[in-house]
Amino acid sequence: MTRRGPSLPLPVVMGLLLLGGLLDPPTAAAASLGEHALAWPSGEELWRVLTLQDYNTRVVIIGTTLLGLAAGLVGTFLLLRKRALLSDTLSHASLPGIALTFIVLTALGGHGKNLLALVSGAAVFCILGTAAVILIQRYSRLKDDAALGIVLSVFFGLGIALMGIATRMGSGNAAGLSSFIYGKTASMLFADALLIAVVALLVTVCGLLFFKEFSLLCFDADYAASQGWPVTRLDFLMMTLVVVVTVIGLQAVGLILVVALLIIPPAAARFWTYNLKHMLWISSLFGALSGLFGAGISALMANLPAGAVIVLTASLLFVISLVCGSARGLARQGIERLRLSRRIRHENLLREIYEMLEACGHDPAAAELDCVQPRVSFDALLRRRSWTPGQLRRTLARAVSAGLLAALPNCWEMTAQGWEEAGRIVRKHRLWETYLIEYADVAPGHVDWGADAIEHVLDAELVAGLEKLVPGGTLAPMPASPHRIAPMKDEAA
Repeated sequence: MTRRGPSLPLPVVMGLLLLGGLLDPPTAAAASLGEHALAWPSGEELWRVLTLQDYNTRVVIIGTTLLGLAAGLVGTFLLLRKRALLSDTLSHASLPGIALTFIVLTALGGHGKNLLALVSGAAVFCILGTAAVILIQRYSRLKDDAALGIVLSVFFGLGIALMGIATRMGSGNAAGLSSFIYGKTASMLFADALLIAVVALLVTVCGLLFFKEFSLLCFDADYAASQGWPVTRLDFLMMTLVVVVTVIGLQAVGLILVVALLIIPPAAARFWTYNLKHMLWISSLFGALSGLFGAGISALMANLPAGAVIVLTASLLFVISLVCGSARGLARQGIERLRLSRRIRHENLLREIYEMLEACGHDPAAAELDCVQPRVSFDALLRRRSWTPGQLRRTLARAVSAGLLAALPNCWEMTAQGWEEAGRIVRKHRLWETYLIEYADVAPGHVDWGADAIEHVLDAELVAGLEKLVPGGTLAPMPASPHRIAPMKDEAA
């Protein structure tokens, strides 16, 4: 029998296999089960897995892929319903159902390892666990996390105790029950894969049929109840789908790791979109890819449990989404913050130059008419704000590149385009200051702090509303600084 070594991330494995022609295939002695040396899969083994030539490989990969798809879909609603820990509670609550079913079947003289009976027992205890959580939340003052923690620990403790009894029964063989805890993907049968396929189809159809109702329930259950929607029944249906996926996932990844398939794919999908429909499909895709690649890597590398590799693959997708997600990824957020900080320094620079020249008695509005171009020095600008010399030089260089400033020896002057842009920025700033003084009762000496923080994110609609406070509206001249004059009065009042 060929032995395969420990797993590596899929891109690394693929890169090494491309160089397979340079590596000699492992010898029979090196591949024996008794040795522990690293043995890479050969090109033939890789091709057999990629083309699904082996029957067992086909069953396992198709089964885990469909399981991941169903878990990713129903896990999206579970995550948005803020019940992520409920899946962990349900998976642990299934253990006493499995052990108790085995004990009862064995005591009655039946076959204790009947898969359908064990799964049914797990489902019953999952429902009991859900009911226990709901009752504790509704009829006690405990919060959700406390209710989940109590039910999880009590049911899991009961399961461990019943497992101890099951293993000591003289008339039964409980050797395979531990597979429900850690998973037994490699021994998946065609009947198991068929059951997963049927359940995945049903869960997908239910999720799509009740998409509107589940969406309303996830985002505003109180509003749904006020509109007459059967919130309790919809919530029960959603939890039923979670229970079904949890139960069929026990055989594949085990009760401890099945929660990962329900939570990690939707959590990763949320970094890529703000649209619920898109999130639903991305989460299903991530769940399917986790099952596909996890089972494929486990088939290539021996002594690696497929359940653990599936979860690690899902975790890798989560890390990639966390960093590179197009909606909430860290890289995108960092780029947006960098752009915002640059825009803030750019607008602050133009406003400071405008106000410096205004304080010196120069009329910025007449600059284009009389061809007078006052200049500002680097040291004078540096004293105006708390920016560093490096930040100021970079901001000045970007303003010169944009055609807003003209660089002269040791000083800078405004261009016609720069005067126009600076006037727009200063006008927006002063309109917001005037609003704070007149309508928010902010003292003139303190108003600049609030205006300086908000003025950079005012959109066109808000600016148009502020213009209505000025007599003459947009045709009115530049408002004077509210720090040196009395605030404007609302003429309509």
